[in-house]
Amino acid sequence: MKKKHLLSVVLMSVLGTGVLAGCGNSDASDEDAIVLRYAYASNSQPVIDSMKEFGRLVEEKTDGEVQIEYFPDGQLGGEIELIELTQTGGIDFTKVSGSALESFSKDYSIFGVPYIFDSEEHFYSVMEDPEIMDDIYNSTAELGFVGLTYYDSGQRSFYMTDGPINTPEDLKGKKIRVMQSETAIKMVELLGGSAVPMGSNEVYTSLQSNLIDGAENNEFVLFTAGHGGVAKYYSYDAHTRVPDVVIMNDTVQERLSDEQYEAVLEAAKESTDYEKSVFKEAVEKEKETAVAEYGIIFNDVDIAPFQAAVEPLHEQFKNNATYSELYAMIRAHADAE
Repeated sequence: MKKKHLLSVVLMSVLGTGVLAGCGNSDASDEDAIVLRYAYASNSQPVIDSMKEFGRLVEEKTDGEVQIEYFPDGQLGGEIELIELTQTGGIDFTKVSGSALESFSKDYSIFGVPYIFDSEEHFYSVMEDPEIMDDIYNSTAELGFVGLTYYDSGQRSFYMTDGPINTPEDLKGKKIRVMQSETAIKMVELLGGSAVPMGSNEVYTSLQSNLIDGAENNEFVLFTAGHGGVAKYYSYDAHTRVPDVVIMNDTVQERLSDEQYEAVLEAAKESTDYEKSVFKEAVEKEKETAVAEYGIIFNDVDIAPFQAAVEPLHEQFKNNATYSELYAMIRAHADAE
């Protein structure tokens, strides 16, 4: 109860300051419109653009009857706080990493299994299979929210302050920041590193102060988040492809007509299509800028030793009664390619 009360106080405090004026797509003078609140933490530009595209499409498809108001850049907290606000109805939508959802539904931990996806095409095939994703999205329904759609967050690799990672041996004794995910912690431990779970807003100063030796993420941490200023070695071991997930408070449907709710669902799917169309080009631009501004050094690695080191995680999911069917369904998509 104390946590829910604190979240409510934070939300009302931000709303009361008026700092969010002008953040939404909506015309504030349209008193008849249903305004839905969408908060998010710091993100890469293609993801921000895709979230805004969702709002534009919702307004277009409902002739302005439903509008989206945005609370950007972590104004209401980090990803865990935003999930909790969505859960309690303080906001209607947020976009978070699938790994952040592990604390709310263990089903999301399957995405943290390193090398569970063989390729980008394999990833897309799984994420767009309703037989897999509908159950995962709805696994949090009893908690007050559900998954709505996904965004591509690229591949995650290691980036370091003191030199490249070429083999798992290079991670031994290294302190590596990971998301607050049991699967990510286990992965780094299997590779010989020491996992340090922390929020994304703490990573830069932790790298700068040598509290950690490196981290793992996609390329957008290098220039967009500024981490390339202190960690110049990015090694393409490409261990995971964890999706971003848009979640929605479960009372949204009750507040909308059937037609309006269908428009929200359509807008969500179309915003995913939009994000996929702009993501790759944005990654290449990020890399070019990171090299130009920070002198980032990229290197490819032989992933076979990394795959061998994390095989116990595959066995854990493959042989677990809860996850074995889901694991098999995901791997079956690779065999079908």
